[in-house]
This record gives sequence, structure tokens and C-alpha cells, in this order.
Amino acid sequence: MEFLGSQPTVDLTYADVFLVPRRSAVTSRLDVQLRPEDGTPATLPLVAANMNSVTGPRLAAVLARRGGLAVLPQDLALADTEAAIRWVKAQPVAVDSPMVLPPEATAADALRLIPRAPGQTVVVADRGADASASDRVPVAALRGILSAERLASVPADARLGDLLHGAPALLELAELEDARLAFDRVVAATAAGDGASGSDGPTAADAVGVISGEMLVGTLSRRSALRRTIYAPALDRDGRLAVAVAVGINGDVAGKARALAAAGADVLVVDTAHGHQESMLRALRTIGGLDLGLPIVAGNIVTADGVHDLVDAGATILKVGVGPGAMCTTRMMTAVGRPQFSAVLETASAARDLGAHVWADGGVRYPRDVALALAAGAASVMIGSWFAGTAESPGELLTDADGRQYKESWGMASTKAVQGRFGGLDAYELARKELFAEGISSSKILLDPARPGVEDLLDMITSGVRSSFTYAGASSLAEFHARARVGLQSAAGYEEGKALPVSW
Repeated sequence: MEFLGSQPTVDLTYADVFLVPRRSAVTSRLDVQLRPEDGTPATLPLVAANMNSVTGPRLAAVLARRGGLAVLPQDLALADTEAAIRWVKAQPVAVDSPMVLPPEATAADALRLIPRAPGQTVVVADRGADASASDRVPVAALRGILSAERLASVPADARLGDLLHGAPALLELAELEDARLAFDRVVAATAAGDGASGSDGPTAADAVGVISGEMLVGTLSRRSALRRTIYAPALDRDGRLAVAVAVGINGDVAGKARALAAAGADVLVVDTAHGHQESMLRALRTIGGLDLGLPIVAGNIVTADGVHDLVDAGATILKVGVGPGAMCTTRMMTAVGRPQFSAVLETASAARDLGAHVWADGGVRYPRDVALALAAGAASVMIGSWFAGTAESPGELLTDADGRQYKESWGMASTKAVQGRFGGLDAYELARKELFAEGISSSKILLDPARPGVEDLLDMITSGVRSSFTYAGASSLAEFHARARVGLQSAAGYEEGKALPVSW
């Protein structure tokens, strides 16, 4: 990366800078390769933050299916984390994991799990002796597929079984190996319709059921089939969806790291708010000495000195960012932190010299910020609150007084997070930790009706980033790191770049 004009003398945020177009031979956004090449299985430079309100197994599976990587938080009990890893590994790669409900469930039950938006569906299946309590459904138990639009049009107490009309469209998984042909098959099957969408006669279905032998494997919509032709999944060596897991720096670090690696974790993230400390270095040496053969991410830091010390201790990727997160109050409480663009720029340069990589963690508000983090040298960009407001993030969908669906989010140093992490302590010790909590304990994040799912956000983010690459004349992340030209702008310059919400 190079600056347009003189080098800045102050630290910069993403809002302080812009990308300058250059002569380009890249003719299409689809010719751009976004793979981070940081030693992880990711094919997209996007990582879901290890926050309890952001990353759970469902989001991790969806993100990995499209090439990103999600980090399961460290606050879960070890047995729960191992179960979450196993669940992700068991999910289908080529099709969507089904959201399964019994016929006696109501429309309200379903709309606490999926947003009222096109393309969102639930599978209705009997819970007999042959049907599991999760998402593995014998074809014989399958009753139908219902769209969110249909569910939003009926009384809240309407039973799902009463809303079904006719059998769902089904395709064999073996028919869908070629992504381009799979799209055509799904289009044909959904256009034929099955009546399950709501009227008494045949209608176009929102998704088809995908079966293998006598079992339902998942579902596939037109949009999902199209995405298969664009995205490449993040897979482990056995062809299963990849997932990262966070590990703290206290307690039995070695035991937990071994257990998570044995359960199938593909990346270990050694995480604490202040990553440049002795406890972190000890934890990294301990984990590095286990020779687990996994990428080791460590942070958070914001300086080149931090890079050198953490890489020397065993880290292969540095997590960069102190205070830029939407749920974080660290800078206002402590004055500690650093404007994120400059933090990424300095640490990425130091990491490159050592053969390591950087994940830019926090401060992202728009796709432009992702592009700028990559221009500064990041291999991937970690996203928190943006992903928290999606259908796949942990927790049920809630509805406010105006009928808008939302999710709750909170900071990982907040009182709510402290209570969850240390709830087993006696009252005195818990009260001491709560006294010094930082961050927002509860924030209502509305779902964007146009982009209610994490895949919808991926489409928007990667569309912008791919265009950034073409403007820079770069067809890969390595070329973008080299060719990106960045200029400084005033606050007025930043505002000028925003679309007008009203007409002149």
C-alpha cells in the first residue's frame, strides 16, 4: 500500500482515508480472488468475532459454507464447545442446514427462529421414533417446507401442520454436484411448485428439500444455489466445514487446546482484551509447545512491538484492535486504544516481515471499511455487531412494539458477559468482577429487512470489496496489498461519499 501525497503524522481511522482508483486490467468483479492465504481454510477474508451474541454453531456453519471463518467464544463450557464443533462438522457443505420444526409448532414459534423475509424457510417434520430431535430427518417423516412470508401472513397461533398443502419438491444430493447445473434444477423444481407456500393450488416454492437415500440432507433455494457458483466453502482436510475456537489465557490452557483440537477445531484463537502481556506470552508458548498443527491467532494488540513478542511466542496470526468495536467502551473508559487503520497498517507491516498475518478486529461499519483494512495489510477482517443482527446469530428473534425483528447484542467485557463467564463464583468474587466491567450489556440490533441473514451481508460486503480490487487493478489479496493507494480526507470528504437519504 502507498499513500497519495505525504505520509500522515497522526493515527487514522477508516473514516479518515479513501482508496484512489488506478489503471486496471481486471475486467470483472468475479475475476477477483479473495482468499486470505493466512494458513487457515478460509476462502473469504471475513471472520465472525468470538462474541456470545455473534457466533454460535449455526452462524459458524453458514459462514464456512460461503468461505468465511467464525470463532466460537471461549465462555462456553468445554463440553458445549466440543458439541458445537461436532455440530458444525456434521452440517452439509453443498446445501443449507434445515431449520426443522414439528407440525404442532406454531407460526410464532417459527418466526422466533427465522426472519420475515423472502427465501427464509422452515422444514416441517414428524418427530417419530425414527426422527431425531435436531435436523436429521427421515424422508418418511418429512411433511413439507413453509416460507417465512407464508408464516407472516397467518395468525401467530396457526399450527405449521395445518398450513401445508401437498408434498414438498425434493431433489437428490447426487444430482447437485455441479453447481451450475444445480441452479437450473432448483429453478425448475421451485417453479413447478408444490402448494406448500400457502394457496390451495400449486405455487412456486421458496426452496426444495435435498435428500440422500432415505434422509433429508438439507434445503436449497434459488439464491443458495446461485451462491454455490460464486463462493467456495472453507473446509478442513476431511472436506467438512471449518470452524475456529477461542481459548483464554488462564486455567488449563494446554488441556483445553488439546481437547478443542481433538474435537475438530481448525484454528485456535488465544484471546484477551490486552494481548501484549506476560500471561498471553506464557499461554502462546504452552499451546505452541503442543505441536497441534493448527494456525494460532493471538490478540488483541495494536503495535509492532506486540507483533514481534507474540510471534516470537508462537502466534502465526495477530488479532489487531483495541477499542474500535461497536459494543466496546474501552477508549472512553480508559483512553487506551488506537485508531484502527493505523493500527492495522503498522502491525501488518511488522507481521509481513516475520512471515505472520493480521486479522483486523473491529471498527467496521460499511463494506468500504473492510476494503480499507485489507488495503492496510490485513489478511482478514473480523466482524462483530454487524453479524449480531442476523437470523443466524445466537438467540431467538425478538419483535419490538413496531413489529420490527431484532437481536440483542452485548460487549464481551460488559456486566452481562462477566455474569455469564464467572457465574460460578461466589457472590463476593462475582461482585468484584462486575464492579469493573466495561462495555454495553444490552443493545437492540434491528434486522435489516433487505439483508436479514449473514449470507445477505456477505453478498453486500464482498460485492464492495471485489469492486475495490478492480479499481486498484488487483485480482488477488496479495496484489491488493501491493497496489492499493490511499488518500487522506476531511470529515466533509467522508460525508460527501454517503448517499443522500432525501432528494435535493
